Amino acid sequence: MRTLLATIALFLLTPTLRAQQLPASFGKEATRGEVVVYPTQAEATAGERSSKYLTRLEGWTREGNRFTTPFTVPFAWANRQVLFHISAATADYEVYVNGKQVAYNANSCNPAEFNITRAVHEGRNTLEVVLSNPSPLAPLESWREESAQAAIGQTWVMSQPTMYIRDYYARTWLSDTTAMAEITVVVKSGALNPRTSRVYCELLAPSGEQVLFDQKELTLDMRREDTLRFLTPIPKNLLWSDELPTRYTLRLRTQHEGRYGEYIEAKVGFRALEWREGRLLLNGQPVTLRTAEVAPYIQPQELALLREQGYNTLRVKAGAEVPGFYNTCDEMGLMVIAQAPLNTSRSGNSRRKGGNPTNDPRWKGAYIERTTDSYYSARRHCSVIAFSLAENSSNGTNLYDSYLTMKQLGDERPVIYPAAEGEWNTDLVVTE
Repeated sequence: MRTLLATIALFLLTPTLRAQQLPASFGKEATRGEVVVYPTQAEATAGERSSKYLTRLEGWTREGNRFTTPFTVPFAWANRQVLFHISAATADYEVYVNGKQVAYNANSCNPAEFNITRAVHEGRNTLEVVLSNPSPLAPLESWREESAQAAIGQTWVMSQPTMYIRDYYARTWLSDTTAMAEITVVVKSGALNPRTSRVYCELLAPSGEQVLFDQKELTLDMRREDTLRFLTPIPKNLLWSDELPTRYTLRLRTQHEGRYGEYIEAKVGFRALEWREGRLLLNGQPVTLRTAEVAPYIQPQELALLREQGYNTLRVKAGAEVPGFYNTCDEMGLMVIAQAPLNTSRSGNSRRKGGNPTNDPRWKGAYIERTTDSYYSARRHCSVIAFSLAENSSNGTNLYDSYLTMKQLGDERPVIYPAAEGEWNTDLVVTE
């Protein structure tokens, strides 16, 4: 009898225990926009595919859901950080370096980076990416085909100095006669002791004219990070818009004890957004959002066709983020409502226990991870005008908490959930 009762108790508890063990990411760096560093300014300007500090990983061997590749850590990476980048995968995954697990990523849809400095050694090393099969996160990804083959996206290993540029982004304010452009640079230290570096910021107008050159020194304690801000006025007629997608060239570099540790070059657009009763003012002027819904893997030629057809705004469907998509939209003058990779439509609309995971608090961490990862991955891009929490995912506590978390990030752009059906966890955005 005692054995029977114990068996019944275990049977009743098993679903709860399994739900409580929903895996959470670990070993993953804070999400950022794409950062590629170079050893010289000339290489950064040329945008070389690989360099002394960047190795593309293209020789993966696949066995089922396991992907393996060798890579080399050169002597030039000594006393520097080593980061592994993966753009996306078809399921959540574990990362192994030289046979030892160093990370797990529950959100395989946004780009992710892993600091593998402590796990590597000079010379030949081995990387493994093991995709979950079956995936415990599948209820959040109703767009996936169950028979889809295991795959991973673009990958590379990159070296940055011990005190390095973790991220950067731009903001813009309007005055009566001009605009004020702000470049924010996020700097992080991987050192165990206080460390001081100098950060240089240069901004070039589309004509090539230098409009900003400044430098600031920063000291960080053990593994801390901080932000530096660089300001310059720019003319209003050179602001980014859907009709005139003007972009500047941003150059960043770091220096420690007289030696330059990294160079970054990227295109940035400056534009001021204001929303009034759900309608967009772009650089102070009203803009009608003529919207097309697109898949995240849409090709540049298809985007160009939509532009020719008069669309100026894209609402992206849920799915894995595709490298280069936002850059293409920046360049073309296409505005984007960025979509977090959440679609639970296969779970139905029920908010009761056992129904849609959106109203199950045990999934809260996964929802917040995906919505904030999507935000930090896209926030730097001038084309991104709003953020969407989810697609066809009922509603409930996890999207409520995701909305509140996104609003606490201090961004002026709206956070929407098209399926909110009159509930409070969505901002108003008027589109055509």
